[in-house]
Amino acid sequence: GGGRGNFTHFASAGGPVAGGLFGLALVSVMWAYDGWGDLSFVGGEVRDPERNLPRALIIGTGAVVAIYLLVNAAYLYLLPIGQMAHSPLVAADAAQIILGRLGVGLVSLVVMVATFSTLLGSMLTAPRIFFAMADDGLFFKHVARVHPRFQTPWVAIVLTALLGIIYVSFRTFQQLADQFVVAIFPFYALAAAAVFTLRRRRPPAVLPRPVRVVGYPVVPALFVVATLYMLGNALWQDPLFTGLAFAVILAGIPVYYVWLRRVTRA
Repeated sequence: GGGRGNFTHFASAGGPVAGGLFGLALVSVMWAYDGWGDLSFVGGEVRDPERNLPRALIIGTGAVVAIYLLVNAAYLYLLPIGQMAHSPLVAADAAQIILGRLGVGLVSLVVMVATFSTLLGSMLTAPRIFFAMADDGLFFKHVARVHPRFQTPWVAIVLTALLGIIYVSFRTFQQLADQFVVAIFPFYALAAAAVFTLRRRRPPAVLPRPVRVVGYPVVPALFVVATLYMLGNALWQDPLFTGLAFAVILAGIPVYYVWLRRVTRA
């Protein structure tokens, strides 16, 4: 199969790309690498979290980055940039070059297995958000119910599944991916910014830190700035779609205070 590709594909010049459009394309790229934050959702169920959570984050994220880069390098070796840009499924085209029609079938099978694997991972982590909210009194209390036999938050899992079905019924994959990133990354930026606040308000003498932020303060600051650029650019390039996502998030603020008031009264 070595003669079926060409290293000159790596030197091919693409067309001019405006900075704004590059930033907009970055939104979809961020979806491909997302998932590392989900570990925190199940942190309360992890044994020895001080040791295992950082390991899982570093090893898991590093493995995903390495795999993605190697796979995309293989695609670029087999296919020129122009063909990749107009292909509905680059993996199938690359597999067809190597294995013929059999390769297309194998890629379809791998995509299906990977999709269900991702779905199972999401169904393991995402419902814990609803469960934690309900357990803290910030959502309907019935959502915090735990299955008597399996010890799982079954109501939260069912709720998450129903919401997922509704979303995929009315949105395309591209819309879902972009909207997810636009909705989740503001919270990632807030979490990174909170590092500075916690260092000032709760120093190590008050709040012991078993894990240190590598590259502090440069790394978290760069993350916040890059996220603000990406989200601001998305709002500039697509104000209706991005603005709708932001509006839904902001609508949650008064709802939160209504629930908080109920908890305080109780």
